[in-house]
Amino acid sequence: MAEALPFAALDEQKFKRFHWLTLFTTGMGVFTDGYDLSSIGIVLPLVLASFGVNHLTGIESGALAGSALVGAALGALIFGPLAQNGRKKFYGYDVMLMAAMAFAQIFAPTLWWLIAIRFVLGIGVGADYVLSPTIMAEHANRPDRGKQIAIGFGVMWQSGAMVAALLSLLLIGLGVSPDLRWRIVLAFGAVPAISVLYLRRKMPETARYLARLADDPAGAARVVEQISGAPAERVAQRDRRPFRRVFAEHARAIFGAALIWMLFDIVIYSGILFGPSLIAHSLGITPAIFALLVSGLFILPAAWLGVLLIDRIGRKPLTMLGFLGSAIALAAFAWLHDAAVAVPALGLLLFGLYNVMIVAGPGTTAGAGILGVEVSPTRIRSIGQAITVVGGRTGASISAFVFPLLFGILGEQGVIWLLAATSLVGAACTIFVIPETARRSLEEINADSDVQVARAGAD
Repeated sequence: MAEALPFAALDEQKFKRFHWLTLFTTGMGVFTDGYDLSSIGIVLPLVLASFGVNHLTGIESGALAGSALVGAALGALIFGPLAQNGRKKFYGYDVMLMAAMAFAQIFAPTLWWLIAIRFVLGIGVGADYVLSPTIMAEHANRPDRGKQIAIGFGVMWQSGAMVAALLSLLLIGLGVSPDLRWRIVLAFGAVPAISVLYLRRKMPETARYLARLADDPAGAARVVEQISGAPAERVAQRDRRPFRRVFAEHARAIFGAALIWMLFDIVIYSGILFGPSLIAHSLGITPAIFALLVSGLFILPAAWLGVLLIDRIGRKPLTMLGFLGSAIALAAFAWLHDAAVAVPALGLLLFGLYNVMIVAGPGTTAGAGILGVEVSPTRIRSIGQAITVVGGRTGASISAFVFPLLFGILGEQGVIWLLAATSLVGAACTIFVIPETARRSLEEINADSDVQVARAGAD
């Protein structure tokens, strides 16, 4: 007879009120992440003009666009190890930091002050990228874990980006001056962050952390009962295996997940650079309208498509097909480059198709932070997730700092061909570096049952 997995009571629960509340509590932090990281692109020309910078290239522009991304990598490296001492213990500090720094942007006296503020803001974003998927996954039930994280991370991130564009358009309609407009847009990121601070501090610690790391079986049993509504029949035992040993066993999958996230972020963030420059100007619309148009017509529907597919067809097929479709759309964009510029509707269609494929595919899996938490056992989960976040932020930083230079060397068409090739690499890597995790218990994925943990700990 197969051994009963230690958190079966959580895994086999139906999706209920607790899961909805968890989704909202974690998702609004991710909504803030999407708002904060996308809003700077919408108001970037206004910010630079306000501080007397007359060009969108150079160190100031790159530092402003990328400072929060670099900060996010640092935040992941800080909060990954901290979360080994408690998920809930640090939950809420991430949104507190994001809220404080978002509001501080309104008072930035110089461009470099704003860059510094956004760097610290990014630390909060990186902390949230570690904590939110980890907590959501450890509380989630088995059949709906993918959908829950995909909504809480993928859909909510894109919703935050759309709200940033809507607010910018509203302020334009109200006749707000450009200098005040960018300050309001950036500072508004404090609002969604503050909205979930209380809920985050009240969220229970995860049963998996309490049992496996904190050696608190009674606390773990209480959380299981709170979620399931019935007393816990059994409590998982502490994982006493040496950290280095567990990490060595799972390092290949963890670094594989980090690689997939890095490739996704290179492709998605670089697309933000060439899309508006090629299409928005040709259509005669502002970057805010362009962002809203692309989000409403392509990105948000694609995010929901990913939600529908992630637990049905699995993580690997969805990721691979998304990368492959992105490569085809980008190759078509590069091949038809001159026509796409001359006929903006064609450019918008190809750009939209690329967004649908990259968002519905790897954006729903790697970009939503699912892979790292699923391929890491509880003993090392927050560290594994931190590594994958650093991988993603490295890709995004490459886009922010390196790709503007490549635009000058290769031209727009050459860069789009390069992104198509990067997507193909992503599809190939997906086949070899990550396991399939859909509809499987976290303990089944990671050989993390009580018997396996006890046997390994005794060796």
